[in-house]
Parts: sequence; C-alpha cells; structure tokens
Amino acid sequence: MNRRTFLKLLPTVPFFRVAWPVVETAVSNKINPAQSSDQPNILFLVFDTLTAQHMSLYGYNRETTPHMARFAEKSTVFHKHVSGGNFTSPGTSTLMTGTYPWTHRAIQLHGLVHDEFVQKNIFSQMPDSYHTVAYTHNLLVMSLLHQFRGDLDLFKKTRELCLSDGQFSDRLFFDDYTHAFWAETTALQGGATPPGALFLSLLDRFANFAETRGFEQELAALYPRGVPNLHTLSFLLEDAIDWIEEQVVTMPQPFMGYFHLLPPHEPYTPRAEFIDIFTDGWQPTEKPKLFGSQHMPQAALNRERRLYDEFIAFTDAEFGRLMDNLEQQGVFDNTYIILTSDHGELFERGIRGHVTLTLYEGLNHLPLVIHKPGQQSREDVFQRTTAADILPTLMQLTGQPVPDWCEGAVLPTFGGAEAPEDRFVYAVEAKSNPKYAALTEATVAMYQDDVKLIRYFGYTDDDKYELYNLKDDPEELNNIYESEKGLADDLTMALKDKIFAENAPYRDE
Repeated sequence: MNRRTFLKLLPTVPFFRVAWPVVETAVSNKINPAQSSDQPNILFLVFDTLTAQHMSLYGYNRETTPHMARFAEKSTVFHKHVSGGNFTSPGTSTLMTGTYPWTHRAIQLHGLVHDEFVQKNIFSQMPDSYHTVAYTHNLLVMSLLHQFRGDLDLFKKTRELCLSDGQFSDRLFFDDYTHAFWAETTALQGGATPPGALFLSLLDRFANFAETRGFEQELAALYPRGVPNLHTLSFLLEDAIDWIEEQVVTMPQPFMGYFHLLPPHEPYTPRAEFIDIFTDGWQPTEKPKLFGSQHMPQAALNRERRLYDEFIAFTDAEFGRLMDNLEQQGVFDNTYIILTSDHGELFERGIRGHVTLTLYEGLNHLPLVIHKPGQQSREDVFQRTTAADILPTLMQLTGQPVPDWCEGAVLPTFGGAEAPEDRFVYAVEAKSNPKYAALTEATVAMYQDDVKLIRYFGYTDDDKYELYNLKDDPEELNNIYESEKGLADDLTMALKDKIFAENAPYRDE
C-alpha cells in the first residue's frame, strides 16, 4: 500500500489517530523507490500574476524575460493561452481540475472547489507510482492544496519557506484551515472585532511585526522597497528556488511537483539591481475607459506598470538560475517542465491590478511554455488553448485516459488532436455571485480563435458587450460589437446558450 492510499484510508481507522505520530514517521522515512526511466517527471512552476502581455518572450517592449526566452529555445511555446479567471481562486482551480469556474465553483476570493473535485484534480489523477509534492507562497492556493492534501506525499506549509508569518488560524484549526483563515483575514484586515479565539493572533502578529522589521532592516540594502511580502507573509524568492532545486534532484522518481510562487504579484519589491532598470521613457497606448474602469490616472498606471515590469525581471532572473542548475544536473533529460501562471495584471483603462470586473488580455493571456524531456529546439503553437487543457495533457503524458468530466483537451503537439476552428474557450469572473447558484452577476469572455466576446451581466439593468478581433487588434482598442452585427449576434447567442446550460444544475435551487 502506498502512502497516498494509506492517507485516504486513515480516517476510517480510529486507532491510527492515536498511533499517527509513529506511523507518520515510519511512512515519511521510507526508502526512496528506484528511479524509473520509462516514466517522466513533471515539474510545474507557476508564477502568480504573470501576464504574457508584459513578457518580452511574447513581444513586449521591455526586456523583462530574457531567461524565460532562453528556456523557450528548448521548449514548446503556446501563444494564445487563456486563464480560467482573473484572480487566484478560479484561475488556479481551472488549471488543477481541468474545468471552468462554473463547474469547479471556486469563484470567490477565498473560494474552494466543489467537494467532488477533491478527488478530481491533478494530484488525485496521477498514477500511484508518482511522488507528489506541492508548495505555494499564496495563501489562497494553500487553501486549495489543503483540500487536495490527501493526494500529496509532501505538502509543505507556506510558513516553512518564509522569513516571518503572522498567520495563526491554521495552527488552531488545521482541519478547518480555510474557514479559520477567512475569519482571521476578515477580522484583522477588515477592522472587525476578531473572534475570541483569534485574540491570540493579535499577540502573535505583534511579535511577528517586530520580527519582520528586524528582517527588513537586515535586508534593506538588498531590498530597498522592502522584503517581498503579502499580508502576513515575508519571504525571499531565492529561498523557495533553492528548496525547489533540492527537491527536484533528491525526491523519489517519477515525481509530480507543483510549485506556485507569489512573485511577480504585488507589492512589487525586487532586489536592488532590478530597480529603475526600465527608464527608457516608453509610454503604452492609452486605452478607452469602458465598463469596470476604476478611473486611476494614466500617469499613475504607467508608474505601477514600470514597477511590475521590474519585479518580473527579478522573477525571471531567479527562474533562469533554477533552470541553469537543473539543466547542469541532467533534470532536463527526463522531466516535463511547465512554466505558466494563474492570471495576469492590468495597468490600463483606469484599472490597476486584477481584482476587477473585467477580462481583458492583460488578465487572461497567460504564458505557457513546456519543455519536453530531452527537447533541444523550440516549437511554437498558435492554436487557442486554456488552463483547463493542463489536466487532460497530464493524463496523456502519464498514459491514462482523459476523464469524461474534463472540459479541456490535450494540448497540441502533446498528443492532442488539432483543435476545431469552432472551439470555444472561456474565462469567468463571478466573485460577487453566490457559490452554489446560477450565474446571474458575472463577466464571461468567450474566445473562438482570434475573436473574443465579453459579456457583463447582472451588474446593471442591461447586459454590456465588447467584441474584439485579437489578430487585427491585439491591444483591444476597437470594440466591434456594433459594427460587426452579424458576428456579434451569432456569438452572443452561443454564449447565452452556454451560460444557460451551465446554470441548469442550479436553476431550481
């Protein structure tokens, strides 16, 4: 019996709750199985909030990703890859489940997938021979991994690779991690009176504040804008990169490792050598402010864009360092290395960030670069793909059938058939919609190759639409919804029919 099966059966055996410390030690210290030459390793590197629209690899004006571009020369580059949503929960869940947000239902800011997907995800579907490992800086992804922990051989806690961490809820309520985390975040960041049990968290954070200030002072010269951080976390990307390298070269094979790192997510705090590297004076085209604009001044958006680009360049350098070390150690010869993201970032139309109602390309267009074992030359794929295609592709790579519940397809050049010209691909924003209810307040983007329709519904009395031809208008400057009436009507009907069908399970509830 392997460890994963053992963990699944453990809750049914009360005796082992008492004996767990002994059993855990025995299982975790098992002898590594012999390496297998006929089963490839799979290494995911997911950089949070990394949009393809800001990567020089994909033609961006600034040289933000020279190391990723170098990696691409021995990899397969997907040019039209689409996220499942515009923030962490739906974007990551689409990647992990092979389904769209209206199916997996992780649609809200601290969203979890529907219970059925606890056993329908990239970890549960891996063959038992695979050693599965996961780590993330992102506490929202941590919540998802907590759902899937029964299928992980190594589930490394976020704080273990952090300089400091003021989070306290999971130490008190591990079995209810997500609910406790949500309560703690809401109480302590929203100004509400914290629940009695979380009073301890205030004390912990007070001590943590002093600890964090100590780290920041020590590292001030290296990180003039502050140590990378988010909410209660302070960390060094370098530490996570070093740990990933150690895991990749020492853990049992074959393995599937999922590593979801926070940079270049805000705040944009690169090392000193990356600050002010883009002082060329370049100004992006100012775009129309349409539905969902936050009316941020263009000058402020341009400044934030420059800071974000610097943080991407720092992230790219650390990625390059990891790839150089792994290639020297022969990892490239027997490992699929998948570089991607969960969603992008926006600095246009008065909008900064990704917590928005919109689904423009800065949010939806993701990098996807995959190195095949032993690959020595670049291959470019220009078919439209989606994050939902990742899981079925993993099934293909590990010799398994694609589950019938998947909404994605096997990626081109990885055994998938050429996508039909009329294939639709979707991204969904529905953070204000009840989780288990028909979508009545949402934004949905539907792609058919280079044509993209965006529908906003439930926000006002009337639906609003935008239609773009991304081949002729990659910057989405010209909304052709009114001028291309025939095309607009056909796509609108198709999108309405799709949403109606996806709402069917919730219509009577």
